Amino acid sequence: MKKILFIDRDGTLIKEPADEQIDSFEKLEFYPKVFQYLSKIVQELNYEIVMITNQDGLGTEVYPEDTFWPVHNFVVKTFEAEGIKFKEQFIDKTFAKDNASTRKPNTGLLTKYFSLDYDLANSYVIGDRLTDVELAKNLGAKGIFISDNTNLGTDEISVKREILDNSIALESNDWEAIYKFLKADTRTGSIERNTNETQIKIALNLDGTGQSDIHTGIAFFDHMLNQIARHGQLDLDINVNGDLEVDEHHTIEDTAIALGEVFATTLGNKLGIERYGFSLPMDDCFAQVAIDFGGRNWLVWEADFKRELIGKMPTEMFFHFFKSFTDGAKCNLNIKAEGTNEHHKIEAIFKAFAKAIKMAVKRDVEKMILPSTKGLL
Repeated sequence: MKKILFIDRDGTLIKEPADEQIDSFEKLEFYPKVFQYLSKIVQELNYEIVMITNQDGLGTEVYPEDTFWPVHNFVVKTFEAEGIKFKEQFIDKTFAKDNASTRKPNTGLLTKYFSLDYDLANSYVIGDRLTDVELAKNLGAKGIFISDNTNLGTDEISVKREILDNSIALESNDWEAIYKFLKADTRTGSIERNTNETQIKIALNLDGTGQSDIHTGIAFFDHMLNQIARHGQLDLDINVNGDLEVDEHHTIEDTAIALGEVFATTLGNKLGIERYGFSLPMDDCFAQVAIDFGGRNWLVWEADFKRELIGKMPTEMFFHFFKSFTDGAKCNLNIKAEGTNEHHKIEAIFKAFAKAIKMAVKRDVEKMILPSTKGLL
């Protein structure tokens, strides 16, 4: 499936004058850094480039075509000279009052993209208007909002904030920032795992902010999984319906397997990640967790517990949780902990585990290379 960048013209590729018409070469000014970074996007990233622009009344006395096409064709050829070729150009000529199906934010010009050939969910609309953000929403895509258009009124900005904020993946007036955002991309994944013993749904955002919504039926287990999200600064939703009437084993084991698997798939090609990652104290306890997302599963466990249960979670399941995670994530884990308070000890382990994950999955978008001499992780 092909990913698309639907790019507005005026205010996005070229500066938009006060009268909103580029009808002479004297008015033409290219957007800063657009050639450098849109060229890098075309060369390095897997997007088709499509221009979609509203040109009010084009072809009427208000906006004659003979003043539009010379400048427009010059713009297109200039981009082509820099290796930036638009796969399609869609130009709507209707007035705003007409509310035509072909006019942004409506999708009448873009019906061909509503097919299995295109991945609209991972496509973007880049533009400087509320209509561009609305178009992204109507396509089922995401919006990149060019945020320095002084022609936008305060009421329009307010509406955008209140209604369309969830459709804005990035707000910036810098094409370098847009390039880096698209190159890094948000790493999200989900998994649904159903057996006769458990039904599990997990959603993961490795580039989140520490938000979580976790329900396993085991309160202390929920508390520990929340530590992973908060201290790993990743977003994590987990919903588990397990056979707790039997015991806790299947719920904990299967959650760990599914969590490991969604980490493996969400990390994807692992380009640019640190790969390795933590030790921390917690009152009387000291925990060390070292991780390697290197593609091979292994667990070293040096932590003893004197209590049978913490909350309603059997302490024998702590080892089993991390062993199952390494199997699913195909990673190495080396865990050591010492201390006297059993609650503090396991919480320190989970917090250190979260910090190790945070360190290991961190990316440098300027160095998107594989951290391995083997050429494969």
